[in-house]
Amino acid sequence: MTPPDVTRQRLRSPRGAFAALLCAVLSFSLLQTMVIPALPELRTEFRASPSTMSWVLSAFLLTSSVGAVLLGRLGDMFGKKRLMLVSLALLGLGTLTSALAAEAGTLIAGRAVQGLGAATFPLAFGLVRDMFDRDRVPVVIGTISATFGIGFGIGLVVAGPILDHLGWPWIFWISLIAVTIAFAAIATSISETPTRFPGQIDWLGAILVTAGLAAVLLAISQARTWSLPATAALVVSGAVALAVFAVVERRVDEPLIDLSMLGRRSVLGANLVALLIGSGLYSAFSLVPQFVQTPTDAGYGFGATPTGSGLFLLPMAVTMLIAGPAAGRLGARTGFKSTLVAACVISLAGFVVIAAGLDSAWAIATGAGIIGIGVGFSFSSVINLVVSAVQPQETGVATGVNTIMRTIGGALGAQAGPVIVTSALVAGTSVPAESGYAVAFVVSAAVMAAAALAALAVPGSRPAA
Repeated sequence: MTPPDVTRQRLRSPRGAFAALLCAVLSFSLLQTMVIPALPELRTEFRASPSTMSWVLSAFLLTSSVGAVLLGRLGDMFGKKRLMLVSLALLGLGTLTSALAAEAGTLIAGRAVQGLGAATFPLAFGLVRDMFDRDRVPVVIGTISATFGIGFGIGLVVAGPILDHLGWPWIFWISLIAVTIAFAAIATSISETPTRFPGQIDWLGAILVTAGLAAVLLAISQARTWSLPATAALVVSGAVALAVFAVVERRVDEPLIDLSMLGRRSVLGANLVALLIGSGLYSAFSLVPQFVQTPTDAGYGFGATPTGSGLFLLPMAVTMLIAGPAAGRLGARTGFKSTLVAACVISLAGFVVIAAGLDSAWAIATGAGIIGIGVGFSFSSVINLVVSAVQPQETGVATGVNTIMRTIGGALGAQAGPVIVTSALVAGTSVPAESGYAVAFVVSAAVMAAAALAALAVPGSRPAA
């Protein structure tokens, strides 16, 4: 093993490496949402039911949670650049499969392979810690963390014009170009870091955590289409698999995930905050486009097109881009606990602005921009808290688990928001009432208040080594 300081001295081009890492994580984050506006067209193209099309999102969600932990751990063992290239190759293969799909099953399979690209995030954080000087690590991590939300928002914005002028396959062809550029950038701009932590692969642990996470996430993502007994049975089976996983991990010499590491107050608190923030973010991304696309004859809404509705979220993407690096710099000076608490409070304010100004396009766009500041601050702060709380050999797994918690929170938010909205309908119609949206945004604000309280309980950070 090579000490981190020696590894950092071998960085060829800081700017080139930084740009390459941004390309890698952006290429994945775009694919989280670019497909969402295309779902109605895909349903018509493949003559598929809504429940079948829901697997286009669910398959991606399931494999992304598993890929983040497993490939992140393999990166710590066999080299982060090598596994980053593997992750991008899988992302590209899944994207190519999706672009060429002639039936729904092939598209779903392609999306499942794409999900493995989620490992780009923990691998990128590990590479940053290995390569960059200690004083630059928080800012670089902050920018990369913000890219998660930026790509999410941009995916919704650019999907409309692509669908209008090129057709749905070009969502994947354009994404494939981005993945190819990212692969080439990583291959040419980054040297493999000598920091390795060899060990044996805990195959039993990998199987158990895969089964447990898949069952829980599947239950969450399909909750509105499956019966209550089926959903409950899946949740219980997932919980049992994760419980057995916890027992196994405490008995093996080289566990897949060191549970004592996850039990540290900083890591545990950061993961809880990530869960809550993910829920609020996905709720905003799912509800704002739906609200503004509502025809004006419903008594509210703006009758926006898919392209126009994406523009309401553009301020969020812009402010995330600014807030992420700023939080890295500020947190390095004041501590990431304080920036995390501030992030939750700012996000809360953004949801309140939207809830209070549903009849104003300006208020919705402003609220989205405020939320972007909060989320950019929070993503940067929460990852920096995790990185500063673990040893270098734990970075891949720790940040991978944090990514999973954000994903689970996102799945909960994406399901809860529509349920709240549809609980109140315009009299005599199936159109949700405006009050349902107001309640949903207030609930999101309450979730952010809970996240702020959780952040207050997180111990202060120390500089990442």
